[in-house]
Amino acid sequence: MAKTFVIAKNVFQEVVRDRILYIIGLYALILAIAIRALPEFAASTDDKMFLDFGLAAMNVIGLIIAVFIGTGLVNKEIEKRTILLLIAKPLSRGELIAGKFFGLSAVLTVLIASMTAIYLVFLQFGNISHPTTSILIAAIFLCLQLSLMTAVAITFGVFTSSLLAVALTFAVYLMGNITQNLVAFSRLSRNPVIEQAIQSLYLILPDLSRLDLKNDAVYGLQALPDTATLIGHAGYGIVYSTMLLAIAIFIFSRKEF
Repeated sequence: MAKTFVIAKNVFQEVVRDRILYIIGLYALILAIAIRALPEFAASTDDKMFLDFGLAAMNVIGLIIAVFIGTGLVNKEIEKRTILLLIAKPLSRGELIAGKFFGLSAVLTVLIASMTAIYLVFLQFGNISHPTTSILIAAIFLCLQLSLMTAVAITFGVFTSSLLAVALTFAVYLMGNITQNLVAFSRLSRNPVIEQAIQSLYLILPDLSRLDLKNDAVYGLQALPDTATLIGHAGYGIVYSTMLLAIAIFIFSRKEF
């Protein structure tokens, strides 16, 4: 664990030093523009639009960081051949993968926490009615979702090129958000082959809708799932991320350099 923590700390410091302050500033600028511009387009629903926009922008920014940085965490070390120095040290490949994952997950957690604080400040000064508790819960689950996508990005980055890993990770994200809709559609088709194929896809791909509470926070006010359901969804995200990391470690441990 000590070695994993050192790797995670190095990743955290590197990413924070290079990018995170600019990203937080960009998010604040986007919200400042949105809170002025949205009433011009939808005067009657601008409060809901800003609530939705703020959470959606948070999601998009976090996803871009998780995908583009996550896919390069290991791949960059391989391409620069610095991986040879790392694995020559008394450091297992599993500790390296875990350290990279925890480091970037910590960065995303700090980023989401900072953006959530800025978002709530804008809501307060804009006198926009908002369910604070629901927003905070949605932000926590967004962190879990982004950690899961980080695990996906690292897994693809272990055995493919950076460009292909980015494309595959975005594909998983898009498919993961519509798997439940695909299952419902396959049942309507009444075709056993299609139903089986979609069901298999549903079991393989992550069901990201379980970790997406934006609509519940914005449009459902306090009507979030009950505590047991939330715990189940959180456990699903953690277990799925753990499984992906196990796959990444398995592949990486058999990779020759």
